[in-house]
Amino acid sequence: MFSRKQEAAPWPHGAELVAGGRNSGSGSTFSVFGPDIAITGDVTASADLHVDGRIEGDIVCQTLVQGEGSEITGAICAQSARLAGTVRGSIDAGHLTILKSARILGDVSYDALTIEQGAEVDGRFAHHSARNAESSDEGVLISLVN
Repeated sequence: MFSRKQEAAPWPHGAELVAGGRNSGSGSTFSVFGPDIAITGDVTASADLHVDGRIEGDIVCQTLVQGEGSEITGAICAQSARLAGTVRGSIDAGHLTILKSARILGDVSYDALTIEQGAEVDGRFAHHSARNAESSDEGVLISLVN
């Protein structure tokens, strides 16, 4: 009578949401902020994040995927980031991909960087090794040899 089994709601691209926010195929946790979500405050997650809405605050996570129509106002710190929307704030990422639909207003530090033609970036770029050398107390000398 009341034992009707509840089915998982279908996700885009054929994925299904299962208990704990896990995608049944990948085994990694993720959190999705849809286009109707607006958050004011910092977001810190051990999970990977997919943002399609608006966030006003700093973001710290393993992997960030930003949707094309989304807006982030605040600093981003992630091991990996794939940005397609608007970011107003600094970005610190290991592997950073800036897609052609992205608009970045802030400084960027990175280990590996990919920028698609058509992306807009208004800020300074610094590779992590250069930033670490500048902040060293030992006065590291960097020379480029051809």
